[in-house]
Amino acid sequence: MTVGTRNYAELHLHLGGAVLPRILYTHLERAKLDRSRPDAQQRAVAMLRRFPTFEKFERRLTRPSATLTQYLEAHRLIEPLQTIETLPYFINRLLRGAYVFENIAYLELRYNPYFRLPKGIPEVESVERMEEIVGTIAQTAAAAHREFPIVFTKILCLDSRLPRAVNERIFEVARAMPKEVAALDLAGPDEAYQEQREDLLALMTQARDAGMKLTAHLYETPDGCIPEFLELVDRIGHGIQIPLLEPRLLAKVARRKQCLEVCPTTYFRTGTIRSYQELKPVFRQCFDLGVDIAVCSDNSGFHNVRLPLEFERLLTHGVVDFRQMETIRENGFRHAFRWPGRVDDRRSVS
Repeated sequence: MTVGTRNYAELHLHLGGAVLPRILYTHLERAKLDRSRPDAQQRAVAMLRRFPTFEKFERRLTRPSATLTQYLEAHRLIEPLQTIETLPYFINRLLRGAYVFENIAYLELRYNPYFRLPKGIPEVESVERMEEIVGTIAQTAAAAHREFPIVFTKILCLDSRLPRAVNERIFEVARAMPKEVAALDLAGPDEAYQEQREDLLALMTQARDAGMKLTAHLYETPDGCIPEFLELVDRIGHGIQIPLLEPRLLAKVARRKQCLEVCPTTYFRTGTIRSYQELKPVFRQCFDLGVDIAVCSDNSGFHNVRLPLEFERLLTHGVVDFRQMETIRENGFRHAFRWPGRVDDRRSVS
């Protein structure tokens, strides 16, 4: 079946911030009562002691932050809950919401498998355990496909806070599982990029030379402007500071046919911008110079903003018009790492 024009491709969604706070809290309440898994029960008890009501828990996950680094702390709170045992529960509910409420036809879910390992795992076992996590997510999505027919793939995240040896192991997992993993991403606080600049550049270059698709969180904030990384990636995670601070780079981005993964609500939550008016020059310059933008939700659960609403708000605030909105929606399919159909073929792909 071919569905009309109200389907979306989500290119930038983090597992940590994609699950709704209510779903997370319900899991904690159930885990607290489950004596068959003492470790999970202990985590749940500790978390519920810290957040005795759902409202307090939700406020912690959804509050605005002063900086990107502060914003990322919410992920560190949630990632330990997404273990090999609980991932099927979270992935199933994530896919259900994406299909039923967002009309998502294609989804690239990104995450760092290392942050979901149990504490105390010997380093020699980490690759095998990370592969198990990747496989579990893939199997859960495959089992859910009949009910929620989304074309689903995964992006593994390297992280600027991790030592090179750990990032190398994440790269090896991605390279060993090409069927399950569509690409590598580079994420983490901006300041840590500078501290590990040479190591991260070397690893990203190695991944590119191995034929892997690459995206990276770059030019999200004024502190994340590192032009050397731009030459390596197929897409640019965020990238809004290019038109705002270094518009001379847009011509190169256009020639490389790179796409900016723009996540509007994130910039308000991190204090990067304060109004939609500040986004207008980003979109205007990109349209003028032929740079593609794909609008994404980034952390839809934390933001309580589903992808269609991101589009609607850009339209109602005058950032884009209807024609531009449709072009952006199509860009999501055009720049998808593994969309197998034409732009006009939505859920006809089995």
